[in-house]
Amino acid sequence: MSSDLTPIGRTRWAFAAGYMPDGSTGPEPDFTSRDELCLLNTSDSEACVELTVYHDDQEPVGPYRVEVPARRVRHVRVNDLIAPEAVPLGVPYGLTVVSDVPVVVQLRHVDTRQAELGVTVTTGLPGDG
Repeated sequence: MSSDLTPIGRTRWAFAAGYMPDGSTGPEPDFTSRDELCLLNTSDSEACVELTVYHDDQEPVGPYRVEVPARRVRHVRVNDLIAPEAVPLGVPYGLTVVSDVPVVVQLRHVDTRQAELGVTVTTGLPGDG
């Protein structure tokens, strides 16, 4: 593949429907209910990504910083975002993603509260640019 191809994606994304259940079944960490950001960087440069979490009853929290190497994919558990503040379980949230290079972003919800696992994947709303 030629490295002169235009990177795929956008530099800004928004997700309105985040939610990590506070219950799980089975052994951790494989069967922990979670949300995961799936970040794809097709560019020749590392992506420096900043996440901001929005709540219905408090000011936004962030930035959470994540790096995605050039021409790689990275999966980040929202449950593991603890600095500057842990993202609470059992509470709806929204999320923005801002990157210095175009990336493709999806949010995967894994609900393990029942033996029959529930998995949903959502592509965010891309921002301008």
